[in-house]
Amino acid sequence: MKSASLSKNLNYNDSKSAVEILLDTDSSKEIRILMKKGQVMKEHKTSYPIMVEIFEGKVSFGVNGKIHHLEKGDLVSLEASIPHDLTATEDSTIRLSLSKADSVERVKEVAKKS
Repeated sequence: MKSASLSKNLNYNDSKSAVEILLDTDSSKEIRILMKKGQVMKEHKTSYPIMVEIFEGKVSFGVNGKIHHLEKGDLVSLEASIPHDLTATEDSTIRLSLSKADSVERVKEVAKKS
């Protein structure tokens, strides 16, 4: 058994989104992204499908130029190669589920460049 917490040990970064791997299982990678109000992850895409959960807060989630206003409890899934971006409209905790084949480093690089 592996365990992690989305709500403990929150370490927001003042200048960019904080990306941390919580679990690396046989089937997926579970990532926590912490975004302070106003922080942005610029448009990007992935080679694999993803699942995004807004655990706390509110986020404007852009998909192909259309903005979706997501809040606590909302889930979205995206197929591979779909351009998307995020802007935190409140301090937010986001759970990102990645395919085992996808890279956490890719997500960290998106946060770094945003």
